[in-house]
Amino acid sequence: MKILVIDDDGDVRKFIVTTLTRENHTVFEAGDGNQGLQLLQEHRDISVVITDLIMPEKEGLETIIEIRSLLPAIKIMAISGGGIVGPDNYLVLADTLGANSTLKKPFTGKELLDALRNL
Repeated sequence: MKILVIDDDGDVRKFIVTTLTRENHTVFEAGDGNQGLQLLQEHRDISVVITDLIMPEKEGLETIIEIRSLLPAIKIMAISGGGIVGPDNYLVLADTLGANSTLKKPFTGKELLDALRNL
């Protein structure tokens, strides 16, 4: 499966990419929503996007809305540690805006893979 990971935190991104690569997925990575949208334009066969919600430049909620309008069939998993208001509020918003699933940070590799299988 081809998966795009969008997260501004390099350590989190590396953890997700390593976890998915070990499971033989092809993984693309971006540091913000703008880079992520550019990669989606270049690689139309990406089937899943895993995006953080709180990022500089283009944040995750805005990114989800744009992805939904461009590629309505793609699967989107929103991840968040929450920032000031806590992750639950952001994840509910992401769900409302079109995410297929949500995952609260921090999470384990097993939790990530289980959530991916449930997509």
